[in-house]
Amino acid sequence: MFDYNGKKIVFEGKDSKNPFAFHYYDPERVVAGRKMKDHLKFAMSYWHTINASGTDMFGGDTADKNFGEPYGMERYMKKADFAFDFMQKLGIEYYCFHDVDVAPEGKNLEESVRNLEVITDYFAKKQKETGIKLLWSTANMFSDKKFMAGAATSPNADVFAVAAGKVKAAIDAAIKLGATNYVFWGGREGYDTLLNTNMGLEVDNLARLLTMARDYGRAHGFKGDFLIEPKPKEPTKHQYDFDVATCVNFLRKYDLLKDFRMNIEANHATLAMHTFQHEIRVARINGVFGSIDANQGDMLLGWDTDQFPTNIYDTTLAMYEILKEGGFKNGGLNFDAKTRRQSNTYEDMLLAYIAGMDSFALGLIKADELIRDGRFDKFVEDRYASYKDGIGKRIVEGKENLESLAAYGAKLENIKVDSGRQEYLEALLNDILFR
Repeated sequence: MFDYNGKKIVFEGKDSKNPFAFHYYDPERVVAGRKMKDHLKFAMSYWHTINASGTDMFGGDTADKNFGEPYGMERYMKKADFAFDFMQKLGIEYYCFHDVDVAPEGKNLEESVRNLEVITDYFAKKQKETGIKLLWSTANMFSDKKFMAGAATSPNADVFAVAAGKVKAAIDAAIKLGATNYVFWGGREGYDTLLNTNMGLEVDNLARLLTMARDYGRAHGFKGDFLIEPKPKEPTKHQYDFDVATCVNFLRKYDLLKDFRMNIEANHATLAMHTFQHEIRVARINGVFGSIDANQGDMLLGWDTDQFPTNIYDTTLAMYEILKEGGFKNGGLNFDAKTRRQSNTYEDMLLAYIAGMDSFALGLIKADELIRDGRFDKFVEDRYASYKDGIGKRIVEGKENLESLAAYGAKLENIKVDSGRQEYLEALLNDILFR
């Protein structure tokens, strides 16, 4: 049943029993005026798919991702060959990476940058051969021990300097490979205790690095979005990029809203005690929606488990927000997800991606149905109808003040607030999902 025949994964429909086929993702199917593949813009995460080998805090590797090569550039070339073949098998048209995912680190920044330049030259050839594109690149500024107290927010200025060099090199890679985004994931940009922390300087320095990156990118022809990926709690207790609302406040304070958007991850929303839909909605209403890291967490675990998304409620409500936004512009759906430690075969990797791609394809279909059905929009519109005329309209138009409203409300009695009908709406969502 689980013998993969090596052929490209294709759409066979929901009645197919073939595990190595798409049951909902039909890339050429038109939904809400666009092909599925253009709505979803699936991307492969290099770090999880090509590098992650099942290691966790309690045990070592369960999968071999060395590709039969010793440590060095040869291994990374083999990884690249595998990565582009894997994406072609699945029909994935985009990928994402950190600098250290794709090239070995050298003894210093200069050597590391040289390695990155060699491998991105190879990527450029692979992209030309396959038509696969880079969605975004970024710099890993959290794994090496020098980043133990942060990168831009490190108390050591030499660390800040190296971080700036890594960002420059990763932006150069984004420009070379035609990426439409560059991502900042804070990693260790936060603190564990205020007893040893100058928070004001750290946050100012974080803004300084982002501003330098923006200015460098624009000066060298990068026209895409700079993205911040909000994440709470992990690995530091107090992350400066806790959630979308926190990041929006940061960007507004430092006058970066014009160039920066959000890269929203489902599992990070969970860790911030939000829903995935909430984080996308906050980004939408603040004009900073950018891209998605598609995964899900385990509600019983307090860390970033990065599981492949299979919850159709989450994918539907996420795609509902994305359709309401008008779809992706520069962003896409990057599978920042890894197979479970016990799922350690090549077939498991394919099955995981099929599950995630099908889940978002079905979410897209159902989100479009929710919008075309119209009852949710109509209910919300009716619920706020008091702001369409009378005193409510005057409030929205700015024609009232405290004195006038106090006079209006002075003798109001028996004000009735209509039912929110939450249970009805949740049942309606079920009806559309499972009809």
